Amino acid sequence: MSNGNSSAKDRPSVGRILQQARIDAKLTVDEVSSSTRVRIPIVHAIEQDDFSRCGGDVYARGHIRALARAVGADPDELIELYNGQQHPEPQPLSSGPLFEAERIRPEPRRPNWTAAMVAAIVVVVTFVGFTFFTGSEEDEDPGTVAEGASTETPTPGERTEAPPREEGGAEAPDPSESAVAAVPSDKVTVRATADGGSSWVSAKDSNGRLLFEGVIEEGDSQTFTDDEQIDLVLGNAGVVQLHVNGRAIEDEFESGQVERLSYTPGDPSEG
Repeated sequence: MSNGNSSAKDRPSVGRILQQARIDAKLTVDEVSSSTRVRIPIVHAIEQDDFSRCGGDVYARGHIRALARAVGADPDELIELYNGQQHPEPQPLSSGPLFEAERIRPEPRRPNWTAAMVAAIVVVVTFVGFTFFTGSEEDEDPGTVAEGASTETPTPGERTEAPPREEGGAEAPDPSESAVAAVPSDKVTVRATADGGSSWVSAKDSNGRLLFEGVIEEGDSQTFTDDEQIDLVLGNAGVVQLHVNGRAIEDEFESGQVERLSYTPGDPSEG
């Protein structure tokens, strides 16, 4: 079938034969690519006798066979023609461009530098944070704790600071009572303290302006001041202790009882 390399070179090229066979079969490159699964750029390259995109002789022969069957040409004849028209020694295509996938393969190594830089930054930040944290601990512990321990040695049962009004006594009300008593005598000052429970309280001044409205929890207090008059509504009067102008109101109310009261300068007196 073959007359040697010289006769093969005198014949039309493999690519020209495949292209003409495809045209005679009235097939497009897209249709040939779909039926053979050979990518469109490679089909175009083979028809132009550019086999470098095939990735080597083995792949080139496989593509030629597939394309020949698709367009109705003789695969064996085209393979023999391909062998005769190619040089027996290794072609530049073996050292030339490879598959696109092979050319892209080495590129993912580049992000390794980025990963190394990120890892280095994390190590530096962690080290600085650890150093700062341990340094601040060493600065705080010996100074503040040691000084506190050596300066004050509270005995069992001794309180280092005054607690909120948890226990009734003569000393606890004194500061607040003296503060209330210090209010000028031409004003009315009312302090409401919840003792034994919580109570809803509403307080208004002489102009009807709302000074406070809400729940006073047990142990808490609210103080109201006006030039002329304070009007109160106690939702649970039995748990509310009142001090008017520095003096305790002795009226005893029942728990759950609602009381409406008014006070003016010079009281205590129930309005």
